[in-house]
Amino acid sequence: MRRTTTHDSLRPDGLLGPVTVVARGRDLRTALDGASTVLGTARLDLQVDHPERLVRRITGDPSHPGLAALVGMAASAGFRKAVDDAMPGERVSRSVRFQLLDDLPTALLVGGYAVQVGGAVRSRPKLTLQHPDLCAGWVAGGTLVSGFARTGMPPTHTGPEAPSVESTDDPLGWHAFDSLPPHGMRRRRRLDVWKDGEVALVECFFRDSHMDGGGVETIVHEYTVHATFDPSTRRFLSGEADIGALPWPECPNAAASAGRLAGAPAEGLRGWVRGTFVGPSTCTHLNDTLRSLEDVSALVERVDEGKPTVR
Repeated sequence: MRRTTTHDSLRPDGLLGPVTVVARGRDLRTALDGASTVLGTARLDLQVDHPERLVRRITGDPSHPGLAALVGMAASAGFRKAVDDAMPGERVSRSVRFQLLDDLPTALLVGGYAVQVGGAVRSRPKLTLQHPDLCAGWVAGGTLVSGFARTGMPPTHTGPEAPSVESTDDPLGWHAFDSLPPHGMRRRRRLDVWKDGEVALVECFFRDSHMDGGGVETIVHEYTVHATFDPSTRRFLSGEADIGALPWPECPNAAASAGRLAGAPAEGLRGWVRGTFVGPSTCTHLNDTLRSLEDVSALVERVDEGKPTVR
């Protein structure tokens, strides 16, 4: 089973204009003979105010009447609870659509990088979610916190160019998405689950990237998480994170936190990671990747049964 998702944060009206978000995802099952079947797809289209991140418009495919209740909500702290209230049962559906909604607040938060690197931030920003020792990148005394304290502005980092992750030999490897325009941000995930005897193997690739004004895409954050999973107990047996490009020298210190996945049940993993993976030994972006593994149990079942994704 392969689940892929992308969140594109676009600024067609300029860096300080509203953000257009296009989020897409797909579940794909591939048999041993190579035959592939799409078991579920989803798409969300939003317009979000900057900088308040208030949802002004949202539509979904598949649609849901509860989406309308999210209009006027801030896609930041409290948004995930608003989704639970407006769309009962969406979380336990393990659907692609829920993963798109769950990833939306942090995808938008990271999307603010485009404003900063584009030179549109000229006054000291008001930080409501970030603080010293929030995570490894925000460790007290570290590069980011020290630079912010010295100048009153977050330091600017430009990562390496982003190599393509699509393969011409595997045209179904990713769902379809559009080219990223200048000043666009993309958050992408690829979650693979396959059986090896009585154990399931898991690989989850994650990347945040930015397209600059000249059409060069660079990496902001990148991790790959490897895990083993016991389908009979629905618990993880191991976990580790490989580090890709990260913005600050202190960020790699968070990679070891993925080992804490060992022994954790898939059920309730999103809440467990959010409540316990805190402080400078962790990374908020790695944490979101670990949270997405709650759906591994459902994907393992579809490896065996080929069930359509619940919508």
